[in-house]
Amino acid sequence: MRMVVLLIVAGLVDLSFPQRLSAVQWLNYLRNRHRPLMWAERLDDECPLECDCPASFPVAMYCHSRNLQHIPYVPSRIKYVYLQRNQITGIQDGVFDNATSLIWIMLHQNQLSSDRLGKNVFSKLKNLDRLYLDNNELTRVPPNLPKSIKDLRLGHNKIAKIQSSAFEGMYDLATLHLQANHIEDVGGAFKGLKSLNVLDLRKNKLKKIPYNLPEILHQLYLEFNHIESIPADFLTMYPNLQFVRLAHNKLTNEGIPPNTFNVSGLVELDLSHNKLKKIPTVSKSLENLYLQANQINEFSLSSFCDVVDMMNYSQLKVLRMEGNKISAKDVPAKAVYCLRLAVSIHL
Repeated sequence: MRMVVLLIVAGLVDLSFPQRLSAVQWLNYLRNRHRPLMWAERLDDECPLECDCPASFPVAMYCHSRNLQHIPYVPSRIKYVYLQRNQITGIQDGVFDNATSLIWIMLHQNQLSSDRLGKNVFSKLKNLDRLYLDNNELTRVPPNLPKSIKDLRLGHNKIAKIQSSAFEGMYDLATLHLQANHIEDVGGAFKGLKSLNVLDLRKNKLKKIPYNLPEILHQLYLEFNHIESIPADFLTMYPNLQFVRLAHNKLTNEGIPPNTFNVSGLVELDLSHNKLKKIPTVSKSLENLYLQANQINEFSLSSFCDVVDMMNYSQLKVLRMEGNKISAKDVPAKAVYCLRLAVSIHL
């Protein structure tokens, strides 16, 4: 009688069940075998033991700050996965193949290295919108990134060179963070990024302003580099630029052609912590100008207003010039007409 029961049970159990699962899926099944899980299809409803999948937000998987060294199995229903602040050093191809509907992947503050990152880890994620890989050990931009990404963060890594094809076809990319790397030259890597609004290249080793930037670019951050000069047509080539930050470089007046910053679209300009001796000419439409910690020894009103009268005045609201070689007594009396909208002037 016992033998008959065993045969009946054996007939009911699908012996091919473990063979239909990947190695990661099968490992997760074994970890959860105490739960009433009978079929492979049920596995996709489970949340890995290492993570939290709240019922109030069933498409999210929270695995951050768990001392993880690997990426757990990601169910196909998941769209947002949070893996930041762990100890993940590598990702094999296929890890995300079951969850092709992913929209956000947060992998910042891990220990990822380029040599341990598969070439096609992200390639099948056609809906991926945000990918955060900042604060890792990457030495190059990951290959085969999805064309759908809009927000890509690669700051605080060890990237020294960007291949010309690194962002090829990423026409929807709007925000790109590459700060605090070892980048010396970017070539024409940004040329085809038709939607790029924000480009952050702070704290690198750039000696010149990148060329072939997207015309739509709105914010450009280049602080803490080694830039000594600016092309004469720099801002006329990029008429949509409103925020330009060039603090902590090696700029001199000789390296800035006349009227470089005299363009109507510019709203904020940061030239602090450089080697300027004179105030460069800026547009009357500029609202915020930062010139602190330079070597400026005169307050030239003509830098703000070519003509000073009741009808011609600057839109400047904030002017910072502390840490230079001038004081309040060096400001011409006519400044009250030219800078009549200023609400904050620091000398």
